[in-house]
Amino acid sequence: MYKLKTTENGLKYIEITNNAACGKIAIQGAHLFHYAKTKEEPILWLSDESFLEHGEHIRGGVPICWPSFGFSNPELPPHGFARNRMWDLVNIIEVDKDTTEVIMDFKHSKKSLRAWDYKFHLTVKFTLSKKLTIELTTVNLDEKTFKFTQALHTYFNISNIDDVSIKGLENKPYLDALTNEKHMQEGTITFNAEVDAVYQEVDKEIILKDKKREVTINNEGSSSVVVWNPWIEKGKGMSGMAKEGYKEFVCIETANAFDDCKFLETGESHTIKVTIS
Repeated sequence: MYKLKTTENGLKYIEITNNAACGKIAIQGAHLFHYAKTKEEPILWLSDESFLEHGEHIRGGVPICWPSFGFSNPELPPHGFARNRMWDLVNIIEVDKDTTEVIMDFKHSKKSLRAWDYKFHLTVKFTLSKKLTIELTTVNLDEKTFKFTQALHTYFNISNIDDVSIKGLENKPYLDALTNEKHMQEGTITFNAEVDAVYQEVDKEIILKDKKREVTINNEGSSSVVVWNPWIEKGKGMSGMAKEGYKEFVCIETANAFDDCKFLETGESHTIKVTIS
């Protein structure tokens, strides 16, 4: 079952419910801001102070960062412009009683061409079931090759940042974005300070271990992963974030970033995919 709804502040979204899971996807940015399996706590984190308002960023869920992620293109916002624009709902398919697919797209326009002078077609497919799958496909409709970076900027709901660890990135090179230094990951990842790290050569599943559950993350079309938590001081200054909101989430972001950036020639496409279970 699905319904088209609007928040009190004017944010239009799709509410999906089936026997296995439920979710909410904003039309603005094709932003999935809620996903939970039936009778379980949400897997995605959403800030209690987030603006569910048209024209405002949502703090939490899965923002789509495209066609620029980080500071790869100084002419564009750090997370691109796709998350700020209205997408089109293409189709909602109730595959079976446990599975719902939602397909949305976003195409170049006069406004997008002023910001980024390339013609494109961007499609995202959400599959909500016992697992959450997100597939983001970029097609180059232009006459010239373009370069892009991107991320599915996933906020995971956790019991407390002190109680989590991340496995699967051992012995992987990473760039510490806070110091701009390169390192090699030794052992599992735990948190006692701000972390903003871009891992490369990622080729196996990632496990987020919390005291209340384990979440498995499998990526395709991507060999870079960002691990991020703003910690105390930076968290205080962020919009839509409670004073101690940093304790409630960790971001593990499926990405094409830095050395994993993508080039598409005319007519070519690329799909980035994450499966969360």
